[in-house]
Amino acid sequence: MSHPPTVHLFALGGTIAMASADETQGVKPQLGAADLLTAVPGLSGLDATLSFTDVTKKPGASLSVDDIAALAQIIAQHERNGVSGFVVTQGTDTIEETAYLLDLLHTGQAPVVVTGAMRNPSISGADGPANLLAAVQTAASEASRGMGCLVVFSDQIHAARFVRKGHATAPGAFASPQAGPIGFIVEGAPRLLLTPPPQQHIPLPLLRPARVALITAVLGDDGELLQGLGDRFDGAVIAAFGAGHVPETWAEPLGKIAEQIPVVFASRTGAGSTARNTYGFAGSERDLLHRGLIAAGDLDPYKARLLLLAHLRVGTDRKGIAAAFA
Repeated sequence: MSHPPTVHLFALGGTIAMASADETQGVKPQLGAADLLTAVPGLSGLDATLSFTDVTKKPGASLSVDDIAALAQIIAQHERNGVSGFVVTQGTDTIEETAYLLDLLHTGQAPVVVTGAMRNPSISGADGPANLLAAVQTAASEASRGMGCLVVFSDQIHAARFVRKGHATAPGAFASPQAGPIGFIVEGAPRLLLTPPPQQHIPLPLLRPARVALITAVLGDDGELLQGLGDRFDGAVIAAFGAGHVPETWAEPLGKIAEQIPVVFASRTGAGSTARNTYGFAGSERDLLHRGLIAAGDLDPYKARLLLLAHLRVGTDRKGIAAAFA
């Protein structure tokens, strides 16, 4: 006789957990995991054993890389103890980043499903309970095993490596411009339409301190923010125009910085890949590659920063970092 799947919820705070004792002061993270689960109709009829841990009560904007690395280690321990799936609730501000980092750090077969809410529990039509139910259904499903970290919102299932927050306030804020959702919740069960290729993984723990700057190219910028970058940071990501272009006045300074630290250029557009062999002007992708910069490929600047930062924190050398982005 098979046992029902076990799903463990980690509550980190965020809008899904927000409430206010004084309407004039705005909402803050106050609710714990037990409160969240109690508010979800339909969980009692689910064929799964639920447990939970209150990790922290922070807004998404205050979570750190170390918070997520520590969570990944806790998840690994719980999986070794037999837990078959995980749900993480948190603030939506940083879900596209935390989910991708978890995807890099989580090496197990148990799915890790991240969700949250755009409308706090005091608002009519709060979306937290429905998102949490869909996340638990996904985490409990055998079909989700081996899929790494997923983001579930508005009954859509997204791969962590593709998902982005595309609206500041709308309930359907999350989308995957590169690939679209990889599945949907249909009649209470996840229906996965495609399987992303295997994700590269970075071994825990992240022992070394490291800082990675993210600089965005904008029209007419004089490049002052680039000054001393190689002396102040361990790596840098340039959110470049289009397929990987910067102002021509940036090209030489970036080449010099790339002699000091790894410098990655990504497209600031949020969809599509950096080019490699199309344009040849000063500041083009061919020029930047010739100067020793690394192309981010399909990764947006936020995810490129996390991939570079994680590799720096485990001590990957320059050649290994270039291979990771390739």
